[in-house]
Amino acid sequence: MFSALLVLAMAAGCTRDEDAVGPAQKAGKAIDEAGEKVADGLRAPLEKADEAAKKLAERAEEERRQIAERTEEAREKIKDATQEAGRGLEKATEKVGEKVEKAGEKMQEAAR
Repeated sequence: MFSALLVLAMAAGCTRDEDAVGPAQKAGKAIDEAGEKVADGLRAPLEKADEAAKKLAERAEEERRQIAERTEEAREKIKDATQEAGRGLEKATEKVGEKVEKAGEKMQEAAR
């Protein structure tokens, strides 16, 4: 009878609790939680870096637009100045032509 009780006691002690968590499961859970914690810790700085990159790209685009605008304004000013210089050159050429013509007339009169 003692041996029957011993067998029953041993059998009762050997049964597994299906809900119990073993050491490997505990370690796995701890690793998963640590990974989540690290990921959470990295998420905020990455989001800040993304936001900073977006702002930088927006500023760069605005600067590019302003440079393009200023370049176009400078082109227009150069074009206007070139046209004005051309008109001035035409007037100067006309005056020189008139003076040469008058000088030629005077030379012809003097030669007579």
